[in-house]
Amino acid sequence: MKKFILADCNNFYVSCERVFNPLLDKKPVVVLSNNDGCIVSRSDEAKKLGIPMGAPLYQQKDVVEKNKVYVFSSNYQFYGDMSDRVMESLEMFAPKLEIYSIDEAFIKTNTISFDDIFKDVVNIRKKIIKWTGIPMSFGIAPTKTLSKIANHIAKKRTYEGVFDISENNVANDIMRNLPVEELWGISNKWGKKLRHLGVSTALELKNSNAKFIRKHTSVLLERMVYELRGMPCLDIESISPKKNIMSSKSFGTSIAEIEPILEALSSYAARACEKLRKQNSKASGIYVFIRTNPFHQNKPQYKNGHALNFDLPTSDSRVILCAARRLMRGLYRKGHKYHKCGIMLLDLVPDNYKQAHFFSTNDSEDQNNFMKTVDRINNYMGPQTLFYLSQGISKEWKMKCENRSNRYTTKWSELLEVN
Repeated sequence: MKKFILADCNNFYVSCERVFNPLLDKKPVVVLSNNDGCIVSRSDEAKKLGIPMGAPLYQQKDVVEKNKVYVFSSNYQFYGDMSDRVMESLEMFAPKLEIYSIDEAFIKTNTISFDDIFKDVVNIRKKIIKWTGIPMSFGIAPTKTLSKIANHIAKKRTYEGVFDISENNVANDIMRNLPVEELWGISNKWGKKLRHLGVSTALELKNSNAKFIRKHTSVLLERMVYELRGMPCLDIESISPKKNIMSSKSFGTSIAEIEPILEALSSYAARACEKLRKQNSKASGIYVFIRTNPFHQNKPQYKNGHALNFDLPTSDSRVILCAARRLMRGLYRKGHKYHKCGIMLLDLVPDNYKQAHFFSTNDSEDQNNFMKTVDRINNYMGPQTLFYLSQGISKEWKMKCENRSNRYTTKWSELLEVN
């Protein structure tokens, strides 16, 4: 019988920080969102202090100071690299892997030969911790939806970090007290709708009439009924290239002048182009936008955006940066303090896509070779070893990250030093 396994990293951002700083073990730790705003990852010790997920840091200042909570800014380069290491380790055991998020992946057991699935998964977990330092939880089940429930049990209630929910009576006991809002993919809005229909727990949803649920909600919830019954409706999905790529962040401080905004946009565009080439795509156009802070209602408000189509699809950062900066100069208006800008790469096509153009001089091979060289150097020597001058040097627009740890695995100058 084929089964699904959900592999999930525990408190991922916090776990990454602990890999290179063992003094953080068993200490309360939180990691913040962009611009050091809200708490997006908490150690179990921080959770026990009552620090809620998503809370603004300033609201938890007293708790943090009183309990000596370690606070870190987000370190996305580091976390992304650690995620790659975890996923590559999993792929050594399960070649067919669906990477669901930065810290989660689904595995289908018919792609692996297990002698004893529970013991084998426990051994996989031990090896991942040994190789990467990241603790994980594994949920085993007949469907992806049930594997989500099993993973939650594995994380909260087991010593081994692995739980198999395949037995029907075991699944029923767990679902009997599980609110529908805690099921994978059910929002509070859908939860209210289901409760209005007399369905408040996962077990009640499992035992409900699937056609009735579809009629009053959606086909997605009908599938969930079958998934809860152990009938798989969702299979492992391969990672398909994105159709659009967005790169955007809030500034570290409000900006009134255009030059810092152009620098920020150039950096966002360069990063989007790296992602574009990594998935072997080209962009047919771009959309650039800018806006003030909508929460500062007492100040002048402005937001605008504009799109541009290229004559030929491209992945050349130089072409895209120049076009993006030209659009931004047209969008910018004096007299405002801006909070955010960004770029979206539109209508992506495979990089082997060929289209002739009567008026174009096609140097695509030279362009591709140049960009491959830049990417290869940055991959080997660290991000932004080579960068465009238009991205700026001082970067006054940069996000706040006053408590960011070193980028231990992606930047030579920040390698861990051992005395």
